Amino acid sequence: MRDFSQNHDWLSINTATIRKQLGAEVPLDRIIDQCAERGIRAISPWRDQVAAVGLDKIAKQLKAHGIGLSGYCRGGFFPAADAAGLQAALDDNRRAIDEAKTLDAPCLVLVVGALPGALEGKPAHKDIARARGEVREGIAASLEYAREVGMPLAIEPLHPMQAADRACINTLEHALDICDELDAGKSGMLGVALDIYHVWWDPKLQQQIARAGRERLLAYHVCDWLTPTRDLLSDRGMMGDGVVELKKIRGWVEAAGFAGFSEVEIFSNLDWWQRAGSETLDVCIERHKQAV
Repeated sequence: MRDFSQNHDWLSINTATIRKQLGAEVPLDRIIDQCAERGIRAISPWRDQVAAVGLDKIAKQLKAHGIGLSGYCRGGFFPAADAAGLQAALDDNRRAIDEAKTLDAPCLVLVVGALPGALEGKPAHKDIARARGEVREGIAASLEYAREVGMPLAIEPLHPMQAADRACINTLEHALDICDELDAGKSGMLGVALDIYHVWWDPKLQQQIARAGRERLLAYHVCDWLTPTRDLLSDRGMMGDGVVELKKIRGWVEAAGFAGFSEVEIFSNLDWWQRAGSETLDVCIERHKQAV
């Protein structure tokens, strides 16, 4: 297991962690500068943040700072109420793949979607099996184009509490089943983004991490699970502040062959988003050395 205690060479910042600072939205170009000031070598930006500044501008800024990506957020949301919606989702995922390629991302993270309309409180139907089928077909179709341009896709299983609205793939086992079905040869073009917040509770986690192996483990996201959790979406904890056995899980991940970045992804409307970005980043660096 790698020793993180002496530096933060393998720390990446998912830009959601500091997209809000002191309660206000901060543009991505400023976030990149803040990371560069602290010698952070990688980030994982969100598509809307990139679009707000400009794809080409962000690509040039990253190159100038020597900052790479640990992933690109996000594709997915495949299910839809009708055929037009399904096609629109495929078209949007194609654009996301192209953006990820422009930014030289190692993978495009897929939050696959669930019941269409559920995020707005108006689900078009209740058939989660249908949604899962549309997810499978959407990933299969997107994978064809991803192979053409050489952009790996990383399925991110989400906690079951988000099965209705954000992702109907909720365990690492389910994500790997889809990977094995669509990419039996383990080509490296389809794998998983393992987010601790969503999977730490799974009794099969160690077994499924070993099953994933180096070929499927494309991204690794860290934070912590607070008790009590005040908001199930945006009350993630800083590493070391919650109940997750972070070092044990990283040991499993590295034993399976993963040697990439530990990407800090913290949605924290009640805490870290209310602080200065400089403070949050400094604590991320400290906890990466101590707790991850």
